[in-house]
Amino acid sequence: MGFLANAPRLDGLIERLESAEGLDDLQNIIEELRDKYGVDHLVYHWVNSNGEQYGCGTYDIEWVNRYVQKGYLRVDPVIAGCYQRFHPVDWKRLDWSGKAARAFRQDAMDHGVGNQGFSIPIRGPNGQFAHFTLSHNCSDEEWEEFTKTNQRSLIVIAHSFNKKALEFETERKPEAAQSLSPREIEAMTLLAIGYNRAQAADELSISEHTLRVYVESARHKLGAMNTTHAVARAISRGLIVV
Repeated sequence: MGFLANAPRLDGLIERLESAEGLDDLQNIIEELRDKYGVDHLVYHWVNSNGEQYGCGTYDIEWVNRYVQKGYLRVDPVIAGCYQRFHPVDWKRLDWSGKAARAFRQDAMDHGVGNQGFSIPIRGPNGQFAHFTLSHNCSDEEWEEFTKTNQRSLIVIAHSFNKKALEFETERKPEAAQSLSPREIEAMTLLAIGYNRAQAADELSISEHTLRVYVESARHKLGAMNTTHAVARAISRGLIVV
């Protein structure tokens, strides 16, 4: 197998991501992630609240330019699928039946994108949208094993990229709500995207008791009645993105 079946150690990488100061830093980190996971390509692309597009990734520049020149954004089932969903998208489960979609897919594979893909849709405040995508060339069985093994870590990484991307929006107004600590944001984000408390505590390498402390602190800051209410308020105020 050309890529890793088990999740690589990501010690220090999230911390480096949090301290990134620009797109060059994000590009360096995404290249390192590609190598750690052993996949052909890894891409992060977002559209900010003003409609401006940014991105970093490992696709060949020839393919990136061709994608833009051919107007593939209009026919790409991955983009449509991410807009329609909140949960991770395996490319095999998208609709590739149309002639334009099939031609696009063949062109993408001819340019080294790979026959497999996995995209995580992300939505932020004020219409911000992003997706975090991995692609590779391998069998369906290998790809299913890889995505099942690594999905939880990839979701956390995707949202960490998006949190940093939002900081690069120069026109974004600061939130009036009391700010949450980095650990409170991590805890609330994991709960918002479907982790239960045990899974969230395990992902953060803390006890469930410590997780409860972070969640209760966030709930108090947000003036929420319960955890569900706190998550809803955090999302609506742009304090976390899901």
